[in-house]
Amino acid sequence: MKYYFIAGEASGDLHAANLIKELVKKDSNAELKGFGGDLMEQAGMKLTKHYKEMAFMGFIPVLMNLRTIKKNFKTCEEDLLNFKPDVVVLVDYPGFNLRMAEFAKKHGIRVYYYISPKIWAWKKHRIKKIRAFVDELFTILPFETEFYKGLGVEVNYVGNPVLDAILSKLKPVNFDSFVQTNALEKKPVIALLPGSRLQEIKTLLPIMLKAAEDFKDYQLVVTAAPNIDQTVYDQILKGYHVKLLKGVTYEVLQHAKAAILASGTVSLEAGVIRTPQIVCYKMAGGFIFHLIGRLLIKIQWASLVNLILNREAVKEFIQIYCTSTNIRQELKLILEDKNHRKNILASYDELHEKLGKTGASERAAVAMLNKLSQNY
Repeated sequence: MKYYFIAGEASGDLHAANLIKELVKKDSNAELKGFGGDLMEQAGMKLTKHYKEMAFMGFIPVLMNLRTIKKNFKTCEEDLLNFKPDVVVLVDYPGFNLRMAEFAKKHGIRVYYYISPKIWAWKKHRIKKIRAFVDELFTILPFETEFYKGLGVEVNYVGNPVLDAILSKLKPVNFDSFVQTNALEKKPVIALLPGSRLQEIKTLLPIMLKAAEDFKDYQLVVTAAPNIDQTVYDQILKGYHVKLLKGVTYEVLQHAKAAILASGTVSLEAGVIRTPQIVCYKMAGGFIFHLIGRLLIKIQWASLVNLILNREAVKEFIQIYCTSTNIRQELKLILEDKNHRKNILASYDELHEKLGKTGASERAAVAMLNKLSQNY
């Protein structure tokens, strides 16, 4: 069968790549093409456009890049019609993907959505497009599965692919080897993970650095996103005694005593790896966007750890609360208060229980192939 994938950011590239690997194992005649990243290409997909040309987030960056975004839509539409796939597999990235779902559906192409849009957080009105243009929805979180069912949408719950992605890559913990391999100091690590989008990094990393700079008994390690140019980090890190590492995010989290990170998939990854964390997020616009967010966002928490556990297991600092002072105070508690740290780790035990078993990528591939076979 012919599959057309669309993923628009690093986490989508990772999980789509694992799904592609499973599809290729089970469908010897699989032909794959689409928008994505290096990992999807390595897994066997012919890459039309890299997600680094698509990752625009926030009102201002989107407005500034409207011409590029429109060009990306046109390229994708033409490529889709030329390839004539049996199915389009959309991976998260709803702003782009829901429009492509409508286009594909109008041209008689089946549409599967893997890692479904987070309409439980905001833009609930998107349920109309999902009902109209998506043939099968594959969910990865228990609470979102119940959410969609409550709206009368049948879903295929396959479990969370983060478990597969992490557990297949984790290495035995050996701090001395980690230090030597990455030219680090023999000090405990505070990890800073400011996200994978340019605007996130420019906004969050300076706040994270200021929050952590006073902990002199620790070394600061920043994880770099694969799609961001080195010069971006060099400019922000100038004047700080910090180590920048690329391609070893999971190892950094394994060895970190604490992590300050951007809200997103990485929060769940840190929870699975059992790294005490502080979640933060801030968009340009400050107080105005804070007020808009309170009106539009319909969930109590931002981090996936807290959403899955339905309580504040890890501390969040969002928008106007995302300050170096607030982050520093929580970081001090994590590093110095044994009971506080113990409570976070106990929450991670509960998180593992709720996430269940590994094998989500394989289950998703099997479910997709079964659904496709019913239509032929």
